[in-house]
Amino acid sequence: MTNEFILETALKQSAIDSNCKPEDFKSLEPVVVTSNQNPLARRYLKLPFFLDLTSYGSNIVASCSPEIADFAKSFISRPDIEHCFETPALYELNAELAKYNHRVLHMAEYFLPEMNALNEASKKNICPLPIKILTQQDFADLYKPEWSNALCEARRELDVLGAAAFDGDKMVGFAACSADCDDMWQIGIDVLPEYRHGGIAKSLVTRLACEIIERGKVPFYCAAWSNVKSVRCAIASGFRPAWVTITAKPIE
Repeated sequence: MTNEFILETALKQSAIDSNCKPEDFKSLEPVVVTSNQNPLARRYLKLPFFLDLTSYGSNIVASCSPEIADFAKSFISRPDIEHCFETPALYELNAELAKYNHRVLHMAEYFLPEMNALNEASKKNICPLPIKILTQQDFADLYKPEWSNALCEARRELDVLGAAAFDGDKMVGFAACSADCDDMWQIGIDVLPEYRHGGIAKSLVTRLACEIIERGKVPFYCAAWSNVKSVRCAIASGFRPAWVTITAKPIE
């Protein structure tokens, strides 16, 4: 699997999610499209979007309801697109969204593996504890608060693969992935508090990413911008920033 294949797979999926073309994310011009439902979209997305902004760094694609399309076009047309994701612009965005009983809810950064970095991480990130690969049939008793980043109670059917670290018979760290769409699986990670800062998290994420790739799927990782420890884990595991999103939802 190459970096080019990984990126093109992500662009294709983002295009499905946003109802646009993959090349729209490479444009130097802002792109505004009407959001629609799509059975191939990431399965946790609630489509159509009222307003979703996605950037891979070249421009911003706004996938939205027609009633806010004109504002969206103006909002994402500023010369320095990164400012659209900063606080002053978000106040402006929320003020407009409030007219439609919406506001910004989700803000996230997504990471993709960089193959050279992932290969290096797999050599360096040696877990201090034994690792066991788990499959869906092993997850039944693991839907507990301590593993809530790795597994999702509301979408059990999507949780497909995991890597767990054990101290004796005690599971102390767990990375798992959900089959959020046909070609990409999202990784989540949890480590018990008393076992953190020992390299377990990055070892598990690296191992799981390699397992996902061996199965012909593209792993991806999501973190809130403020979650510094999660971002550090992604970088240390061979992942690199790929795209960012802002999504509006009804206020209620």
